[in-house]
Amino acid sequence: MMKIKKMSPARFISFSFIFMILLGTILLSLPFMHNEGVEVSLIDALFTSTSAVCVTGLIAIDTADTFNVFGRTIVALLIQIGGLGVTSVGVCFIFIARKTVDFKDRILVKEALGLGSMRGIVKIVKSILFITLGFEAVGTILSFIVFSKDYAPFKALGISVFHSIAAFNNSGFDILGEYQNLIPYQNNILLNLTTSGLIVFGGLGFVVIKELFQRRKFNRLSLHSRIVITVSLYLLIIGTVLIKFTEDISWLGAFFFSVSTRTAGFSTYSVGNFTNGTLFVLIMLMFFGASPGSTGGGIKTTTTLVLFKGAISMSTNRHCTVFKRKIPLDIIFKSYVIAFLAMAVVCFNTLLLCIIESNYTFIQVLFEVVSAFGTVGLSTGITPNLTDPSKFIIVVTMFIGRVGPFTLASVWAFKKKSNVTFSEEVFTVG
Repeated sequence: MMKIKKMSPARFISFSFIFMILLGTILLSLPFMHNEGVEVSLIDALFTSTSAVCVTGLIAIDTADTFNVFGRTIVALLIQIGGLGVTSVGVCFIFIARKTVDFKDRILVKEALGLGSMRGIVKIVKSILFITLGFEAVGTILSFIVFSKDYAPFKALGISVFHSIAAFNNSGFDILGEYQNLIPYQNNILLNLTTSGLIVFGGLGFVVIKELFQRRKFNRLSLHSRIVITVSLYLLIIGTVLIKFTEDISWLGAFFFSVSTRTAGFSTYSVGNFTNGTLFVLIMLMFFGASPGSTGGGIKTTTTLVLFKGAISMSTNRHCTVFKRKIPLDIIFKSYVIAFLAMAVVCFNTLLLCIIESNYTFIQVLFEVVSAFGTVGLSTGITPNLTDPSKFIIVVTMFIGRVGPFTLASVWAFKKKSNVTFSEEVFTVG
């Protein structure tokens, strides 16, 4: 017990996700969670649990065809807990039990949500709970309007609730069966816009959503919120245009993929039939990902902006600024470290899969790994056919993508700064 209390926030958060993944694996392995006559291997249960807790959506086995109503409920709960964050859920239970949230819990929530301070932590957690339930309730109602036309009322309600939870938490799970995702609804404007809306707000981050409701005007928002909204809007527009011009799909389809690709993983067209140009665009969007403190993955929108601005400032020998504010050097350094670690994870795991899965093309393997790292869930269709070692590599990649490479590295790699320094010497680079 004392060891748990002395854990660093990064280590505690990492082990909390591992615990939830293992618990989900055990539950999803139980026979009464499966449809009649269906057996689930341990690696597939682990893969599904990791994908749910890490709000990814990659599936080695079809959720609807494999799990009964109990199994699907467990998957939905794992998605919800993974999206909110294990520590945030823990604080919610403490609040419901009317107990005091101690200093250690506040530090954990601060680290998990990427907040700058601990001011108003309990209020923020309350807001997160109400925001999540509010968006998912609206999403359920709008989704039910669509699904009730094709399914019996009770089943349509179940699908709508599951879909709303998955969409807001940016997890591309579906329970329509036969690996079809949302392809049957590619021209349904209401479902496309409802799903896109849930994904966008879930990907902005809870702090940004709260500010939007409270302050309403763009110029009254914090610098963080303005950056997140601006970069998200640019990526959405650029992504839509590039996807439309590299693939023969409708503008609605291009818009939906631009929204979904950055972290959600829902698809209204078969990704396996896309051109290499489109797949490359999707890979870039998946790598950039959502925003800090959100339910999404990737290197994050703020990191993407700092990388871009940092490169320009160093090239032009000017200060690195955004919205008339100077970006601190430690944020610039951290952004480049995050990008480097992310690329290292993607490159190394892609190499491993290329060696193991030699029957797939490089673009298929790279797409799978980036999708796992960005906790997206899109696939060219190779996931169910991967070998067990490859599935385990994808499991590890999803975990790193959800926890964050920088957070995971800080579990063991970052120690106290030493006072010892060395003399500088100039050498040539570039």
